[in-house]
Amino acid sequence: MKPPSSYLAASAQFGAGSSPSDFLERCLAAIEARESDVKAFVVRLDPALARERAAASTRRWRAGAPLSPIDGMPIGVKDVIETIDMPTGMGSPLYDGYRGEKDSASVKALRDAGAIIIGKTVTTEFAASWPGPTRNPHDLARTPGGSSSGSAAGVAAGFFPAGLGTQVVGSIVRPASFCGVYGVKPSVGAINRLGSHDYMSQSAQGVLAASLADAWQVLIEIANRCGGDPGFPGLAGPAALPPARTPRTLAVLETPGWKIASAGARTAFGEKAARLRDAGVTLLTRATSPQVEALEAMLPRAMPLTRYINGWESVWPLRTYGERDASKLSPPMRERLAECDGMNVGEYRAALAERAAIRAAFASLSTLADACLTLAAPGPAPVGLASTGDPNFAVPGSFLGAPAMSLPLMSDEGLPLGLQLLGFEGADADLFAVAGGVQALAR
Repeated sequence: MKPPSSYLAASAQFGAGSSPSDFLERCLAAIEARESDVKAFVVRLDPALARERAAASTRRWRAGAPLSPIDGMPIGVKDVIETIDMPTGMGSPLYDGYRGEKDSASVKALRDAGAIIIGKTVTTEFAASWPGPTRNPHDLARTPGGSSSGSAAGVAAGFFPAGLGTQVVGSIVRPASFCGVYGVKPSVGAINRLGSHDYMSQSAQGVLAASLADAWQVLIEIANRCGGDPGFPGLAGPAALPPARTPRTLAVLETPGWKIASAGARTAFGEKAARLRDAGVTLLTRATSPQVEALEAMLPRAMPLTRYINGWESVWPLRTYGERDASKLSPPMRERLAECDGMNVGEYRAALAERAAIRAAFASLSTLADACLTLAAPGPAPVGLASTGDPNFAVPGSFLGAPAMSLPLMSDEGLPLGLQLLGFEGADADLFAVAGGVQALAR
């Protein structure tokens, strides 16, 4: 399958005959050809209106006055993020046709930057585990991952060069790996989530994109206009993609996912690690670093603590949903609702304290390594649409509050597999720089 097209790369030709209108037409043609199979969208912008907006962007580019480097970029928006002109259904019949009558902070920022919101993309139910109809563009019999299913699949299929996603467990990193696109989950609080229906303390809004440059540009344009979550400084960095930087040291994290990783995934990861080592990058492992060993001993707690913390933080609005009409909730969501009755605030506080201690242990690695390296998923996208895949490799980045990204640099069984980098909280720009260096060495 052809790699997705970068808008930032295309924009370099906007003064030489090409234009945002031309780029949009390629996206619309891809949608026409494949959306009936891929099913990335819940609702789409009227093509005529999209063309009007692209034409306005073309005029700005030709006048030498684009609103931003992403002026005219078609963008998909995960259907838990509010848009004033489209419903926000959250993957649930309880919210069928729901309109909040406002743009979320990030969507308003994107519109102010000249981006074209081309449609709302499929999410799992309430961005949790119950899948939607989206299929993996690389193999329609396989899951695209979730919960940012439509945004990942849409980028992979060439429907748009970037899509907004959210992650509280593995909802950006995992579908990026399965669909072979770039997926960036920023530091918790880095991107303003006001107007986004994901309220949990590990939730972060991020992006799935055709290139590192597209991903950074979308995020920085949002952050420069609406900042981070209230009380957070927000994503900070240069106006364009940070220059690539070869890391001196990377910490290799097997995480609890290693025991379920496929033989092909382990081999592919080993080959990339060897390339980095041969290029002079020091790789710390649990066998060579006591601090890495100590963190690895703590990471098995990431999944159970995440489940408890998310469960307690889901008590509201789950009880409200159940009171409205529990029959419209999926079986897993009804089970989660039943589990809420057994939770208490004392155990939640203890879970938060344990999470803080593990986060501190992870932060201590910043004195030793430029970033951490691991798999983004245990293997290629599984066959079937009843599950979005195992999140074990993705949960540490969410649990730790750290920036995490999946780079489409590997394959297993001829299908995409992401190489995951984890940075340190608040150092998102540094992670992008390291990612550029790793990508150059590991390709």
